[in-house]
Amino acid sequence: MDIFQRFEAVLADAIAELVADGTVTAGAGATAVVEPPRDATHGDLATNVALVLAKAAKANPRELATRIAMRLACHELVEAAEVAGPGFINLRLVPAVWQAEIAAIRATGADYGRGETVPGLPVNVEFVSANPTGPMHVGHCRGAVVGDALASLLAFAGNSVVREYYMNDAGAQVDVLARSVHLRYRAALGEDIGAIPEGLYPGDYLVPVGQALAAEFGDRYRAAPESEWLVPFRDRAVAAMMDMIRGDLALLGIRHDLFSSEAALQAAGAPAAAEARLRAEGLIYDGVLPPPKGELPDDWEPLELPLFRSTRFGDDIDRPIRKSNGQWTYFGTDMAYHAEKASRSSALVNIWGADHAGTVKRIEAAVEALTHGAVRLDVRLVQMVRLFRNGEPFKMSKRAGNFVTLADVVREVGRDVVRFMMLTKRSEAMLDFDFAGVVEQSRENPVFYVHYAHARIRSVQRRAAGLALPVPAPLDRLDEAELGVVKLAAQWPRVVRQAAAAREPHRIAFFLADLAAAFHTLWNRGNDDAAFRLVQEDDLPLTAARLALADAVGSVIRTALGVMGVVAAEELR
Repeated sequence: MDIFQRFEAVLADAIAELVADGTVTAGAGATAVVEPPRDATHGDLATNVALVLAKAAKANPRELATRIAMRLACHELVEAAEVAGPGFINLRLVPAVWQAEIAAIRATGADYGRGETVPGLPVNVEFVSANPTGPMHVGHCRGAVVGDALASLLAFAGNSVVREYYMNDAGAQVDVLARSVHLRYRAALGEDIGAIPEGLYPGDYLVPVGQALAAEFGDRYRAAPESEWLVPFRDRAVAAMMDMIRGDLALLGIRHDLFSSEAALQAAGAPAAAEARLRAEGLIYDGVLPPPKGELPDDWEPLELPLFRSTRFGDDIDRPIRKSNGQWTYFGTDMAYHAEKASRSSALVNIWGADHAGTVKRIEAAVEALTHGAVRLDVRLVQMVRLFRNGEPFKMSKRAGNFVTLADVVREVGRDVVRFMMLTKRSEAMLDFDFAGVVEQSRENPVFYVHYAHARIRSVQRRAAGLALPVPAPLDRLDEAELGVVKLAAQWPRVVRQAAAAREPHRIAFFLADLAAAFHTLWNRGNDDAAFRLVQEDDLPLTAARLALADAVGSVIRTALGVMGVVAAEELR
């Protein structure tokens, strides 16, 4: 139980006393919170409990806060309880609380902040799910990191997690891939194919696929009709692209637990089964869509189509699940896929590019209908990444065609830099990635600044390795500024809970930036005055206490970076 949970229990006891004497109604304080105050000078913890209880108690919030504060002030771990504003309560804890937290962090190590195991089915995190038509580009990179970090965060918070990739291996785009590969196959047989025709994939990454097909089939399909080679070429091309995609993701340290196939889903009849279920419940009907807004296109005509009643769940129009030719729409197969996924999951999380924002409402509606609200779908949208070099917009055109590959970026700046930078902003915000800036050794570079804090801790630990330090360290020698860093580190378990609940892994990067800055401030204090340096060879007890503090901070930094999928730097050069 961390600091915040412990004092939620203390607060609950105080409320129980108020309930016992009839001051408030039982259960009235259920939504009260214990959190760090916005201004650290106000204390260590803050609660809004009096504001929550005031209505039920029919009392002035500030007067009620004063009564609660008086009870809390009597607790052995509370040094002071003060009322602020309209009825907030600020608590200042005795130093022993933070001294004990140092020991707890060191004893728990990498498990500090880890949540208790959540029983039941796993949370399904589906991410990347790019069409298997080429290598990963930098746009996929951000979604891949966000999805993988979120999966790690949810697992650290106590959930069972499945990382899933949905392969869009049916439809027009993979047929275009097969035709593009057939062209490369003919080239591998010695034919002059000239310029790649408009509408086919131009990237040189298809050259080895064509060569492999030439080695396998010889000239068997050189002049054969498309009907003979389309399926085998499509299957082999998709398999080759998925191998390439797995390799690209491996550069980021990302591996999925499950790869689901759209083609297999359709072959198994899943879309038809989902349609039958929803028709039986009156949620699919045959109807005509309203005409598109604005000027009608020349080829528009009203057609009767099977429509899902997504308006019943908050969508603006009902959505077709089949086209006029009987083929499934993207929504029709996505609906069936989410039904299958929901049957084996406690919750669903989709990491999608921001260009999919328009489809979120209909998929949420489908999941609600198919699970009767039992399974939550949370779609996290990821904005684009803009590339810069030394502040100037930057584009690379390599063998992939007309986009920057994930592999290009990782090989230039390194996996850990890429992963950290992709989490330095909310996923819904545009992210600027400067190739020079992300490897710059300056305070403005958050990757460097966090790594530098850990490297400094490792450096001082190596320097003090031969000292005969007392055990246990006398942590009561630490001053208020030093304990202030512990107070920040102790927020890690709360960050884990809140970031997991909000599905926001970027909160870890924000937390690490604050913790690193606090440690650097402590370090720089020693640069200004030798008496504040961590190692004091003429005062080994004080040195032991400061090194224990540094060790605890380093442990939290390593753990938090680990959840992000980043390895903490042992030293910087």
